[in-house]
Parts: sequence; C-alpha cells; structure tokens
Amino acid sequence: MAGRILVLNTGSSSIKYELVDVGTRERPARGLVERIGEEGGRLTHHAGEGPPYVREERFPGHAEGLEAMLKAFAEAGPALDPVAVGHRVVHGGTRFTGPALVDDDVIAAIEELAPLAPLHNPVNLAGIRVARAAFPGVPQVAVFDTAFQLTLPPQAYTYAVPREWGVRRFGFHGTSCAYVSRRAAAFLGRDPSELNLIVLHLGNGASATAMSGGRSVDTSMGLTPLEGLVMGTRSGDVDPAIAGYLARVRGLGAEEVEHALSHQGGLRALAGTLDMREVRRRDDEEARLALDVYTRRVRKYVGAYYALLGRVDAIVFTGGVGEHDAATRAESLAGLGRLGVTVDPELNAAASAAERAVSPPGAEVAVLVIPTDEEWEIARQALELIPRP
Repeated sequence: MAGRILVLNTGSSSIKYELVDVGTRERPARGLVERIGEEGGRLTHHAGEGPPYVREERFPGHAEGLEAMLKAFAEAGPALDPVAVGHRVVHGGTRFTGPALVDDDVIAAIEELAPLAPLHNPVNLAGIRVARAAFPGVPQVAVFDTAFQLTLPPQAYTYAVPREWGVRRFGFHGTSCAYVSRRAAAFLGRDPSELNLIVLHLGNGASATAMSGGRSVDTSMGLTPLEGLVMGTRSGDVDPAIAGYLARVRGLGAEEVEHALSHQGGLRALAGTLDMREVRRRDDEEARLALDVYTRRVRKYVGAYYALLGRVDAIVFTGGVGEHDAATRAESLAGLGRLGVTVDPELNAAASAAERAVSPPGAEVAVLVIPTDEEWEIARQALELIPRP
C-alpha cells in the first residue's frame, strides 16, 4: 500500500512526530515540540535537506503544541495528507491486546485507564482528539505500549497482594520490544519462534524483557513504569514499605512519595543528573556509585531472566543508552562469562549506528545492539488495521 502515515508520540511535556512513507520507510518529515506548559517552548521541524524550521514560544498545552506542528507542515512542508495517523498510547490495560482503530468507545476506554498512567494517557488522548479534528475521515490507530507484554503468564504478572486490590504487572516498552526482537531474529538469520532473548531497553526509561518464541514471558516494569531497572528519574525497584516509613518519620503522603520516586529518583537521585553522558564524564565518588548501582541492577535482571529462560540465544541492547554507551553495555554484562555471555572490547567500542554484534564471533550467547524504531513499528501496526482500497 502506498501513502504516508503520521506517527504521534505525545509525552508528558513533549510531542515527537514523524511522517513515515509506508512504501519506502523513508521519513519525509520529523520533529519535536518540547517543554509544553513551560517557558522556553520550542518546535523543531525537519523536512528535506535544508535547515530545520524552528519556532520558539510558549505552548500552554498539548493542543497548542499539535496545532503548531500542523502549522509547521503548512509553512515548511511537506504536504500533509496521511492515509492514517498512528498514536502511541502508554497504557491499554488488559482490554487492548493489539492496536485499535480509534472510535468513541476506544477513547472512553483510554480515559478509564488514565489512573494507571496519569502522566501519559490523558496527553495521548489530547493528540488523538486534535488529529481527529485535523484529519476528519482519516483512520486513527492507537498502538499500546502494554499490548506486547500481555503474553506474560500468570506467574509473571501476579503480585502476592490481596486480590481485591485488582493490581498486576503490565510491563511497557512493548512497541520497542516488538521491533527489536524481530530485527534481532533477522540479524541472526533465525525465526523469532526459535529464539530466547533478553531485551534491554536502556534510555531515560529503562526495562528488561525476557522473550521466548517471540513472546514476552517476564518484564521488569510493573503496574506502572516505575518498577525494575534504575532509570533517569525513576528509582526502579525499592522496598514497598518505604512509603509507610516515610509517612511515619517524614510525614510524606503517598502521592509525594510516588512523585519523588518517579521524578527525583534514579540517576537524578544518585548523581544529581538524569543524563548518563554527564555521569560518564565525571570521575567522582557519587558518579561512580551511580554507575555501579545502575549496571549492577541490569546485570541482576539478566541473571534472573537467564535462569527463567534456561537458554539464552541473544541479549539485545537498545534505547539511547543501550545503543550508544559502550561502557554501560560492558559493565552490565561483566562477570557473566560462565553463562556464555561476553563482550568483545573492540567490537563494543566501535562507533556505529548500524545493527551489530558486540560479542566475539562464535559466542555462545550473541550480544547485539539493535537501534529501536518505535515510529516505524507504530506505522507498521497502523497499516495492518486501516482499510485497503
């Protein structure tokens, strides 16, 4: 099918967008609206080979940011006539096991799920509503981060808490996992159904996912994206009793603790910055401890998932840190040689944006770097749903 799909990734304070040609996989345009709701808002729109189109102004909300994006297309091109609009939606609960054509019922369901992702689902909906108004009659497709992880077995998603609480593990980064696991299988020349993989999506948000036969069987994030690995501003795993303890000794409420763990934790808490590059540039005790805590947590999950899977064919690094930080890759897998997991220092240190192996040739467990492409995955899933002419 020929045509272009507009992909919208509406975050808590930003809008990332790409126009994807479904025939060639080229990106005629891409852009970012950032610092929405803050001073110093900025829109950067790339189209063609020339300099970017830039607007610097305050965008009070996501609706204004999306309207600025439409104006950028109108003023700087290319012509915006998509065959569909694909939307990243963070939380689909148990209702959405795959992408969904957006209608009023789907919008209502996403609204109902907002308590599970209060920073994300409402702004994801803002993008859907503006796009429906801007492109009447054009199919809108919601692609859910949680959908890929719904293959988790009950023993993986069940928490040992009172049943009446109605909580469970969901997991996230499903769109990224779906893409990189297929690309890893292609790189290895194997069918996805044959492979056991551990996917490490390391970025500002970070997760580990154990996959068997192309399906997720365990993942580090939980009911929310807070559980699991150390992240840019999220703590990852902590003792659940911390909230009660802080209520008793510091007088903090549940929302204050949750906010701090989500926005003031992780690398920000350990090293004073959420930027891994800055932590790496430093050589002080605080930075060294932050790196040790971060990579030890990754290594701990790799070992646990190796035990669950019984056999691992490949460990896949993706995300901004996973793709670009050779030291983090090496430190995260250090000491796992007895499990057949080794990193070749020269291959690992080589700068490249390509899909590649960083393990020695013939290694028992391949260690791969696969750049993620969530925008293409959203476009691909949207394409599967839209009516064909």
